[in-house]
Amino acid sequence: MRNTDVPANRWGRAAQEGDAEAFGRLVLADAGTARRVAYAVVGNWDEAEDVVQDAALAAWQAIARFDANRPFRPWFLRIVANAALDQVRRRRVRHTEPLPEALEAPGISPERWTDQVLLSERVAAALAKLAERQRVAVMLFDLEGYSHAEIATILGVPEGTVRSYVFHARRALRQSLGSLVEEPT
Repeated sequence: MRNTDVPANRWGRAAQEGDAEAFGRLVLADAGTARRVAYAVVGNWDEAEDVVQDAALAAWQAIARFDANRPFRPWFLRIVANAALDQVRRRRVRHTEPLPEALEAPGISPERWTDQVLLSERVAAALAKLAERQRVAVMLFDLEGYSHAEIATILGVPEGTVRSYVFHARRALRQSLGSLVEEPT
């Protein structure tokens, strides 16, 4: 179909029958308007050109649904407008704002929580290695805040023995947990 005087509805019928040249003529006849419609939606000429190309491909794939008794332009421009709107939606989905480095989530970070769990496990393992009376004495003294005299009463031993338990327990814990203490630089 080389005759440019062929009416648009005949080009539409020919395109429906698989004539790519007829379809190309229909699209070229409305290409300027299609670019302007796409630009009005996306606001960028390069993107508008891409949108028109995508719309032309979509129109070619959907040409069987085109009613050749009606004008091609409104049908094609509707496809262009929808393609442009889709492009804007995709752009919104892809566009993200980076979070500032200093912004922290509320609560404890996963890394810090993991470190605390690991530390708790190491301390529990180190405490488990202590003799029972040393473990009880150091926990009552350092964690619960009892005095040596109060612990002596609880354990039924002299106060000096409690001091010895606490001293030896702390020394054993330092040896077990020494790798966790950061040295000043």
